[in-house]
Amino acid sequence: MPGTFIFTVGIAFLIIILVILFFTFIPVGLWITAYFSGVKIGISTLIGMRLRRVVPSRIVNPLIKATKAGLDIGVDKLEAHYLAGGNVNTLVDALIAAQRANIPLEFERAAAIDLAGRNVLEAVQVSVNPKVIETPQISAVAKDGIEVIVKARVTVRANIERLVGGAGEETIIARVGEGIVTTVGSSESHTDVLENPDLISQTVLDKGLDSGTAYEILSIDIADVDVGRNIGAKLQTDQADADKRIAQAKAEERRAMAVAREQEMVAEVQAMKAKVVEAEAQVPLALAQALKEGKIGFMDYYHMKNILADTDMRSSISKMVDVDKNQD
Repeated sequence: MPGTFIFTVGIAFLIIILVILFFTFIPVGLWITAYFSGVKIGISTLIGMRLRRVVPSRIVNPLIKATKAGLDIGVDKLEAHYLAGGNVNTLVDALIAAQRANIPLEFERAAAIDLAGRNVLEAVQVSVNPKVIETPQISAVAKDGIEVIVKARVTVRANIERLVGGAGEETIIARVGEGIVTTVGSSESHTDVLENPDLISQTVLDKGLDSGTAYEILSIDIADVDVGRNIGAKLQTDQADADKRIAQAKAEERRAMAVAREQEMVAEVQAMKAKVVEAEAQVPLALAQALKEGKIGFMDYYHMKNILADTDMRSSISKMVDVDKNQD
């Protein structure tokens, strides 16, 4: 009797485990929800999802949502999009939103947009409700040299046809900034920009800046225009400073050359004096040689010495007279 009881309990326990594993592996509750929601999907399909490592709820719940919205989407398409790494729930929400807004959006295009890394639901919402992109402060210089700082707001609408491969918001901001710089730079005076800021938006719009982007520009509104620095005057001042430094450098170069030339002349004078001293040193030798050879006599020699002494005396007296005059 005890053995029979233990066997019965074991069988019951095994049955409970098998039932738990069955309901865990096979989402019967999800199948029941789908059946009463009007979605025809078999148990075998759910089992196949488990075997393909697909979470059934992430396929069935969006499928129920699409069926209730009147969309005809196959289970295989949703499962293939899930296996490709797409967001099935966002994809279905985008298709429903596009249907409600009368925007032509096919499943394949929506799936391509989602797999491209863009938020397809946000794209549909931007198509219905345009988005405002605010540019940073853009600095431009008019022809009179005055800096003008412009800030703009760009109203865009998503272009579903160009979402795949189209440029994003950064390109829109860059192109609008380029258009603002071009418009301000072609203005004769900054006052023209301040008086008619709509010229900027009109010129930028005429350039077709939304070409090749995922958006369509609806309007460009100038939010703020400020006057900045006088770039022209600053450039002229910098140029004048540069010219001044160049002139100073050239003057310093000429001064250095003059000093060097002066030192060369001083050295040359000293060299000439050395030659004079050397020549004077030869005079006594020449006199001695002349006396020895009898070309001059002793009286001639003493007469010459007297003349030299008289000359030295006269030079000394003239120097003393000049000193007395300077003191008076």
